[in-house]
Amino acid sequence: MVDSSKAHAVLLSSPGLGHLTPVLELGKRLRTLNFKVTIFVVSSRTSAAESQVIESFTSLNLCEVIVLPPPDISHIIDPDATVVTRIAVLMRETRPAFSSAISALSSPPTVLIVDLFGTDNLEIADEFKIPKFVYIATHAWFVALTLYLPVLHESVKGEYGDEKNGLFIPGCMPLQPEDVIDPISCRSDQQYLESLNIGIKIPMADGILVNTWEELQPATLAALRDHKLWSGISKVPMIFPVGPIVTPTSPTDSNKTELFEWLEKQPIESVLYISFGSGGVLSNEQMIELAYGLELSQHRFIWVVRPPAEKKSRDGSFFTVGNSINANEGLASNLPEGFLDRTKNVGLIVSDWAPQVEILRHQSVGGFLSHCGWNSILESIANGVALIAWPLYAEQKMNGALLAEELRIAVRPKTLPWKGIVGREEIKMMVETLMAGEEGHAMRGRVKELKSSGESAWNHNGSSAKALAQFMC
Repeated sequence: MVDSSKAHAVLLSSPGLGHLTPVLELGKRLRTLNFKVTIFVVSSRTSAAESQVIESFTSLNLCEVIVLPPPDISHIIDPDATVVTRIAVLMRETRPAFSSAISALSSPPTVLIVDLFGTDNLEIADEFKIPKFVYIATHAWFVALTLYLPVLHESVKGEYGDEKNGLFIPGCMPLQPEDVIDPISCRSDQQYLESLNIGIKIPMADGILVNTWEELQPATLAALRDHKLWSGISKVPMIFPVGPIVTPTSPTDSNKTELFEWLEKQPIESVLYISFGSGGVLSNEQMIELAYGLELSQHRFIWVVRPPAEKKSRDGSFFTVGNSINANEGLASNLPEGFLDRTKNVGLIVSDWAPQVEILRHQSVGGFLSHCGWNSILESIANGVALIAWPLYAEQKMNGALLAEELRIAVRPKTLPWKGIVGREEIKMMVETLMAGEEGHAMRGRVKELKSSGESAWNHNGSSAKALAQFMC
């Protein structure tokens, strides 16, 4: 659909490390296929890690990166608005600046690609008379739900979480009540209306690039291509599964040497890595239970720890990840008394942020307790590491269900982490199941098969390579 010999792709990324990283990596893919690539980033201006990633990427000189200052939306949204609402409004209010910035480019764009929250900017492509695409940096089941949301909005009268039989999505397994994603869990919340707006706008696109691959979700992708299933939808754009697009490994920082020296001393696949992504935080009570559960399991671990959540926020570090100045200041006060001393021979605590891709790649790592962000899931699969699914916010509950029920590469707690406290005994049991049980052994076998299929998808004749080539034609 796009002639790469003269193509200039303009990409638009919303703020947040989890949104920015896959857009940058897609830009690199397009650049290696002879595209000229300009990436516009709406910065949060509050995350040190986000700024570091932009700076590091810019130094590669593969793509032009232009940071758009975030517009002031304080007069438009409530101070307690959700992350989804804040990002959606921010991206909508960016339209005039984005259009002007495109006009100022030295060479005109030939294709526009926006991320999920940038769909209000699709109309800018019409101003320049160029094709327009949406890059959804998650899985096909989420794409199907988003496209079908306008139909559900009309057909379901109450809250989606009250539907005892789950939500019907064409060609997909039903979305169970406990897995209904946060942005659509309350129809009176503005984030629901923003999600509905995204579902309405996506059919305007000429195609959807999805960060999955044919072999990972064949049935769901087939359903998205079967237009007979989608009555009530104005149009299902062409689907291009171009995953897995993940962050490549890079040389470790000198200040992280101690971590890898410790890993080198551990047996193969003996370490559980624990991280709740760029935004996730736990309550103080949950942190204490997790600490005791790890201690009771007696399994080796690396735990990325952040200060506990204020109020009931589970995404409290979304816009501030990487801002910790003193890595270990006050760390012990958030953990059980004596925990660090009792576990010093089996565990390692890291404050705020860790080089996740490099850790997951290490042969000593055998499991990942994850918040189930899609970037983290793909990084885990790409390194053949099975998971404990611990969703916190956004679409992560849906991701956890996909991991456990369809892909069968994750253990899930019976206690829902977003509703209650997962106790130490249940945590101990999950760790033992994943790291030492027969079920965990089977999961590791399956995830290694998925790792192989993901690598094959990007071979010369692989499914994702073909999909991107089809997008280029």
